[in-house]
Order: sequence, then C-alpha cells, then structure tokens
Amino acid sequence: MFGYYRLASSVPQLRVAEVDYNVGQLTEGFRKAAEQQAAAVVFPELCITGYSCGDLFFQPNLRKAALNGLLRFTEATEGSGTIAVVGLPFLHEDALYNTAAVVQSGRILALVPKTVLPNYREFYEKRQFTSGRELGTGVKEVTVNGMHIPFGTEIVFHEESSPFSFGVEICEDLWSVIPPSSKLALLGARAILNPSAGTELTGKAAYRRELVRQQSGRCLCAYVLSSAGVHESTTDTVFGGHSLIADNGRPAAEGERFCRESTLIFADVDFERLEAARLSESSFNDSKSLFPAGNALHLALPEQVPGAPGLEYAFNPARPFLPSPSRRRERCEEIISIQTAGLAKRMEHTRAQRLVIGISGGLDSTLALLICSRACRALKRPASDILAVTMPGFGTTDRTHDNAVTMCRLLGVELREIPISECCLRHFADIGHDPAERTTTYENVQARERTQILMDLANKTGGLVVGTGDLSEIALGWSTYNGDHMSMYAVNCSIPKTLIRCLIEHIAEESSPELAATLTDINNTPVSPELLPPSDDGTIEQKTEEVLGPYDLHDFFLFHFIKYGAEPDKILHLAEHAFRGEFQPDFIRRCLGIFIRRFFRQQFKRSCMPDGPKVGTISLSPRGDWRMPSDACGTVWEKAISHY
Repeated sequence: MFGYYRLASSVPQLRVAEVDYNVGQLTEGFRKAAEQQAAAVVFPELCITGYSCGDLFFQPNLRKAALNGLLRFTEATEGSGTIAVVGLPFLHEDALYNTAAVVQSGRILALVPKTVLPNYREFYEKRQFTSGRELGTGVKEVTVNGMHIPFGTEIVFHEESSPFSFGVEICEDLWSVIPPSSKLALLGARAILNPSAGTELTGKAAYRRELVRQQSGRCLCAYVLSSAGVHESTTDTVFGGHSLIADNGRPAAEGERFCRESTLIFADVDFERLEAARLSESSFNDSKSLFPAGNALHLALPEQVPGAPGLEYAFNPARPFLPSPSRRRERCEEIISIQTAGLAKRMEHTRAQRLVIGISGGLDSTLALLICSRACRALKRPASDILAVTMPGFGTTDRTHDNAVTMCRLLGVELREIPISECCLRHFADIGHDPAERTTTYENVQARERTQILMDLANKTGGLVVGTGDLSEIALGWSTYNGDHMSMYAVNCSIPKTLIRCLIEHIAEESSPELAATLTDINNTPVSPELLPPSDDGTIEQKTEEVLGPYDLHDFFLFHFIKYGAEPDKILHLAEHAFRGEFQPDFIRRCLGIFIRRFFRQQFKRSCMPDGPKVGTISLSPRGDWRMPSDACGTVWEKAISHY
C-alpha cells in the first residue's frame, strides 16, 4: 500500500549437515514471514546445509540432499507471493558455488552465486567454492529438476508496474572494495538481500551494522541481511545470528544476537520514497555509466508480491525534523554551529558594526537572538554589538514583552523599545484605512512598520538586519511581504517550527536558571504574530495554530511533500498513522488542504527571500534547493485532497 513493502530477515535454528531438519525450520520461518505478508524474507548463507560443513561440501550425498531440500522448500512456498532467499552449495560444470536460491510461489526464480570468497584467518571458502566471476559475463541458464533457471550474479528482480525490485549478494560481497550490490542498485535494484554467515568477534557486529547502514545509504536502497546463528559449528568460531534491515542509511530493524531460538524481524520500507530519492540525487544516476547494464538480466517476478498491510514496522515519526533522543544534544549543537558560522561569515564580509534584530518574545526571534549572541562570541565581539529592538503594537501582551526584555538583559545586548501604535494609526489615516477594520491591511501595516524601523536603524548604526522567520512560515507564506518576510540575513530560514522549540529547549538546559526559565516560558507561549489586540484578560487572542492548524502537522506535510514528493493521499495516510489518537482524519485532511493551497499561492514570497544557512536536507531557497515558478498552479494537488 502506497509503495510500502514488508521485508524480513529470519535466523532459524539449524543443524550442521542435517538437511531435512533445516528445511523444516526454513519452511516454518517462511510460513511466519508469509503470514505477516512479507514481500521477501532472507535466510542465512548456505542455510539448507549449514555454513560450517567444511570439506563435507565435497560429498555428493550432502549436495544431493541440499538440492532435494531446496525442491521441498520450494514446494512449500506454493500459493504465496512472498519471496524467499535461501542458500545451498550448487554444482555447475565441475565447480561448486556458494549459492543463493530465489524462490516464489513454488518456483525457483534464479540462482545467484557468491562473488567474493573470503580466504583469510578463519575463512577458507576458496578451498571448496568457486567465485561467481568464473562464470564470465552475462547470466547462464542451468537445469534443476527439469526447470530452466537463470544462474548468475547480475540479476535484478522486479515487479511489473510497481517500485518493488531487488538484487542479491552474499555475505563477503558486502565487505569487498566494490560490493556487487553497488552495481545491482545502479541496475535498478531498490533492495539488496544478503544471506550471510559472519562469525562473531569483539566489535565485529558494530562494524557489520555500519556496513549495512552505509551501503543502504550509498545505494539509496533497502538492505536486508540474515547471518548464520549460534547452532553452526563452534569448533573454532561462534556465529551470532545477526539480522539487520537498513533503509537508505537508516537502521530500520535489528534482531537480537546469540539467540538459541529462531528469530524473525520485519521492516516496512517505502519503495516509492527510494524511487523519489534516486530521481532527485543526480550523483546516483551519474554513476550508472561506471557499470553499464551489459548482459545483466532484469527478471520480472511471476507472482505479485504482497504490499505491507499496514505500517506496523515502518519508521514514520510524527515529528520527522526532530533529532533522536540519543543524538539530540549533538544534533542541536551542530545546527546551532551552522547558523552561527553562517551569520559570523556574513558579519565579517559586510563589516557590520551591529546586528539589528526585532525581538517579540516569540520562538523565532528568540532563537535568532541566541544565534546572534553565539556569533558575537565566535568573533570575540561584545554582546553589546547586538541591537535588539522590541516594538510593541496593538497585539503585544505583557507576557511576550516581559520575556523579550528579560532575555535581552540576561544576554547583555543593547535593548531599545520603540512603540509602533501611533505611527501605524497615522499610516492608517494616510491610506484611508479604518483601524476598526481588523483586516490584512491592519496587520501588515504593523509588520512593515517594524521592518522599516529595523532597516533604518541598520543604516544608522552600520548594522545588519537579522531575519527571524522559520522554514514552516516560509512554506506556508505566513509572513508579510516586504515586512517580516525581508531581512539582510535570515538565520532560521531552514529550521521548521517544531525544531525551533527543540533548539530553544536545548539551549535552556545549558543556560543559567533565570535565562532557562525565560526560554522555557517562551517555548510554552502560544505561537502568534500578535497583530490583533489581546483578549479581555490580556492574553494572546490571535493564535496562529488556530488559524492554520498545528505546526506539528504542517512540518510533517512539508517533510514528505518536499523530500520525497509524496502524493497527497499518501501524505494523509502517513499522517493518520503517525498522529493516530492525536488528530482525527478529517482534521488532518483539512490542514493538508490549507498547506497545499498556501504552499502554491505563496511561492512569490520565497522567490525573493533573503540569504540564510541551510542546516538540514530540506530548504526552500530559490537559489538552492527549491526552484518553482511563482505562478505555478496547485490545482492537481488540491483536487487530490478534495477527492480523498
């Protein structure tokens, strides 16, 4: 569903050289994977016989038993679209190959031999096996039980009219200088399935885990590895049964090692997202010339593989811009350092004597001021080089005003307070606007008045106006054109609202108690431009999220829409899963409609936005990541929402 396919890695209990027992265990593992509607399940290397048979592989009895075992296992898959990858020794033209058999619905689809044979320290595979390279170019055909079966290393399996495709490499192939999976990915495989048999040594699991993660990231693919378990021979080594699934550089699932029972792990992988990632990464397609298709075989799957029935095993965070808890401090500091470095460079280049910034007591201006403070420290300049200006207007509340004043005092910056109500009233008179009409004009006059003050103060003091607007507001066009939309350097321009809160919280944790308390209260204040008068009790009346919908939702929409080009119905499906129990489906749909309409109609503001640093993978800079006509129509997307 929506491009998601469930991938599985199984580590069964096995007995060395006892084929009948092993086939029974493999069949049971396959049955469990198929019941969970896995598209593919990978078993360990040489699992039909066991990896550690040694010179027993030379024995015809074992090889015949393995081939008969493969046939019995294949029969057991009849009627299921789930693909299985199992390993066995396979004899071809007087050479023995360490082979993976790809099986679906009672058929052996292909046999893939191992390319890179380890022959060092505890490994001596070249003693028994021949590399798949010895087959020469192209894919051969072998006969097994009267069936003509492709046999070769360059086979890409794919499903017609779907993004699902995969290739197979075996264990050491991944550890080589140029893994076969690199070529398979460039040939179109969006998943790599690896039956493996890695011994366990201190620290080796961490290295294996990183190999799988990195290869999935380099190849923009999913990667599934199943490694032989503890029931292999322990004559000189121990096998741990390490099972891993990675998704485009991200660990998706990992099984427990050293289990004495069979293990089975799953991950629901978005193959449409992998397709979109390859489409946008020019370096991936540029690399295709390094590995021409040549005699590679693209093999269409005879049966439809099951799509993931749900997103039970999917990585679908509700707040995709936030760092994981384990790396939160590191990531926050990295983001802040990028912002600081960008602003410091701009200060040096322009020879700015001051940093001029409007302070409202809200989230965005708070983070921008904190970055200004960091930039001054980085350049060994005093905090007094920052000119913070608070400009109370018709909607300013005591809470935001007092927080702004307190923060400026604690940071040691120069603070000026310039009320704007009277000059706005004069401007209303100049343009013939009745201030009782609380229209867009009423609001935008205030925003433009504030920007004019900041720009003129910058001119007067030799300063640089630091912009405060964030990525969420830029996406939604929630700013006044040539008002808060404009600055001389916009430090928050690629940071969404959900991440702004996280960064302020991180800085609060490392601040003095008084500053931490102020930052915490700012984080807890409702988001508002404060352009309409407060309520009767003096609290904020104009709450942005009551107008637009929650930023949690809009940031979620932005992430999937920009990064992976997800269609509206898919974004809705993902959001309903991520926010189940938090927001109702109808509400999510209405908010997505707002996002789509505003995103298309407000591009003209993005087309002339000021410079600012990119900190993550998503930016809407018209000079960098996002090039879109200001008059592009969003009708196709809006219709998709209305028909959902």
